[in-house]
Amino acid sequence: MVVYKIVATEGVFTGALVDRADGFIHFSTAAQAPDTAAKWFAGRDDLTLAAVDAEALGEDLRWEQSRGGALFPHLYADLPMSAVVWSRPLKLGADGAHVFGSLEP
Repeated sequence: MVVYKIVATEGVFTGALVDRADGFIHFSTAAQAPDTAAKWFAGRDDLTLAAVDAEALGEDLRWEQSRGGALFPHLYADLPMSAVVWSRPLKLGADGAHVFGSLEP
């Protein structure tokens, strides 16, 4: 299984403000990622989508209730770069929504 992290495109990812405040790194499933982008990153064209191997995160990845009672993956550890399967720019479409394309690895 793969989980996804949307981050600002920068040289080093140290966790978003919300990650640091909450004490864990927020991830989304493929089905949740578009809503996450719309809710937290609307209008931003400076993003990267990272696909992360959930199994590689081990017991530090926990599935917890969040928006609307849905289970979201939360990582209670640093993100090892070796767990990143792929990453790519997450651009805006003509309609202003982020274009995810296929989320297959």
